[in-house]
Amino acid sequence: MRKILSTHPLHPRATAMLAGAGRLAIASALDAKTLTTEAHDADIIIVRAPLPPELFAGASSLRAAIRHGAGLDMIPVEAATAAGVLVANVPAVNARSVAEHVMFTALALLRRFRVMDRDLRAKGWLAGREHANSTSELAGKTIGIVGLGAVGQAVGHIAAHGFDLNVVATTRSLRPAPERVGFLSIDALVEQSDIIVLCCPLTQETRGLISRERIARMKPNTLLINVSRGPVVDDEALIEALRAGRISGAALDVFATQPLPPNHPYFGFDNVIVTPHMAGITEESMMRMGVGAAAEALLVLAGKLPVNLRNPDVIEHYRRRFPVGE
Repeated sequence: MRKILSTHPLHPRATAMLAGAGRLAIASALDAKTLTTEAHDADIIIVRAPLPPELFAGASSLRAAIRHGAGLDMIPVEAATAAGVLVANVPAVNARSVAEHVMFTALALLRRFRVMDRDLRAKGWLAGREHANSTSELAGKTIGIVGLGAVGQAVGHIAAHGFDLNVVATTRSLRPAPERVGFLSIDALVEQSDIIVLCCPLTQETRGLISRERIARMKPNTLLINVSRGPVVDDEALIEALRAGRISGAALDVFATQPLPPNHPYFGFDNVIVTPHMAGITEESMMRMGVGAAAEALLVLAGKLPVNLRNPDVIEHYRRRFPVGE
């Protein structure tokens, strides 16, 4: 019976979809050794944790690594391609969840929710209410979006049409801008924006994109929200800026090291919201990601190519390993 290995439990709908296609196994641990061992006889692996490159060398029956979500940084695509393994993902399905998280954290920072709630509980009504004097509205501010994929477009749409923000963006693509979105260079964007939202993938070009020099260009009232990947931001430079009051605050969902160590400096700032890489996780998005990953797995197990194939140059090698009709 074919084995479908998932690094994490799947939504019940996805589990039901796969029930007749093979034996669904959930990884017993997420370390490289365990994943490599448990994938050696797998036909499909559904991915929500980083895979070690060596996994692909020893998995002779592995047909596809399918990302439960959009970002491919958890899959060593070159190693998969060299082994003749298909790589697929499920793009766009958690964009709304991430975009709503962005607006939630922006509002929480502007309305000083963390300190208001803390002081209301510890010091009383008037102490909590006092923070209202230094809060601010969203409307009329400029939000700058770095990366205009599905998440960036969802953020822009909600910001412009739901909160009357001015929306600017920077992107590698030269496609026409969505309605009410203007394009700027990255340096112009960080200089002009009141809220900067990082929605870009992690690549060699985006690693360290929010550098010490770019943080220095930001206005003192700037809020930085990162829902992309941790290494896009120079942590040391951001911590220095927060300590010096050079920017107004930050909301961080992703980090260079995850889980974030409990003694990390980010936990010490009242004007920093820290969340455990969960911006895209809701009941609705987990259903969409799970069902999407299961649908791609079923296609592969039926001898077809996935809809969202991300390494098309692997096809010839893959067909040698698994001839059509096998």
